[in-house]
Amino acid sequence: MCPAQDTLCGRTMNRRHNWHIQDPASQRLTWNKPPQSVLVIKKIRDIALLQPFKELCTFLTEVKNMLVYVEKKVLEDPSISADENFAAVTKRFCTFREDLDDISNRVDFIICLGGDGTLLYASSLFQESVPPVIAFHLGSLGFLTPFKFDTYQSQLTQVIQGNAAIVLRSRLRVRVTKEGSEKNNGLSLTNGEGEGSLRSEEYMVLNEVVVDRGPSSYLSNVDLFLDGHLITTVQGDGLIVSTPTGSTAYAVAAGASMIHPNVPAIMITPICPHSLSFRPIVVPAGVQLKIMLSCDARHTAWVSFDGRKRQEICHGDSISITTSCFPVPSICFRDPVNDWFESLAECLHWNVRKRQNYLSAEEDDY
Repeated sequence: MCPAQDTLCGRTMNRRHNWHIQDPASQRLTWNKPPQSVLVIKKIRDIALLQPFKELCTFLTEVKNMLVYVEKKVLEDPSISADENFAAVTKRFCTFREDLDDISNRVDFIICLGGDGTLLYASSLFQESVPPVIAFHLGSLGFLTPFKFDTYQSQLTQVIQGNAAIVLRSRLRVRVTKEGSEKNNGLSLTNGEGEGSLRSEEYMVLNEVVVDRGPSSYLSNVDLFLDGHLITTVQGDGLIVSTPTGSTAYAVAAGASMIHPNVPAIMITPICPHSLSFRPIVVPAGVQLKIMLSCDARHTAWVSFDGRKRQEICHGDSISITTSCFPVPSICFRDPVNDWFESLAECLHWNVRKRQNYLSAEEDDY
């Protein structure tokens, strides 16, 4: 027997509880103190971005008097290093190198110039807390980049003043554990020594983890566990585990639904499954997923993280996936809901069709 005031017992409760679901529009960017440093991520080897990059950095350093961080390889571009007029600005830059320098505590916010891949790359630079990101659409698709560069000065001024809405895009924390494997470019954690030692590598993923059959002609055959229980065996071309942000990327191309980034969920989508009944499913954020090769798999599998760090998965290896505690705070152009639906309409042409002709009263009789 349970107290009626404290526990739901299939009867009316004496104590009223008011449950509130957070309004996405209530998520706003606020600063404890004015931002002083900014990381500018530029798509490498894109000539079209050179002039916007120079204009932006000049504005940030000379007008806003901000400390600008850029990647060392960006400044190695001959079009930038050979520009004498831009040299005075580049001398004030702070540089860093991917996988070598930690700038997580040095940057107040991030500016991305390019397409969606630029935002994914910016996310990969931060294993824990991510600074707010404002992304300008200068790439091919632009689903995650709602800002146009034409008005960058006014938009950045609003961000610096703390006048902007944000959407918290969840990420996946992925650990790949291999038996006696060599070190790759992830965060490596070694357990034991010798030939039978296990090596783990961790990755932060904004879009999706893709497990596929690689160059093999055989179907992939992997086991999927949820919170330690075997859920199913995936036979087909592979499996996609995605965030709501990634639901509009590879997952939707494989037949999955599109999920707003504010929904706390993980999507599991098979790639060309050898079963008519295997449909994509959505599970709560925070569950523990694990993927391993089936004991009777004919060949190895391959895994990639947001399209990067691709590596082979063999028998005995495992891929553990859960929701990360460190989302990507993405700055909105208007608000999370309107931005998302505008991206669906403009980038994916969602529900675009020819309208039916109006039916008059006379025609309705036939």
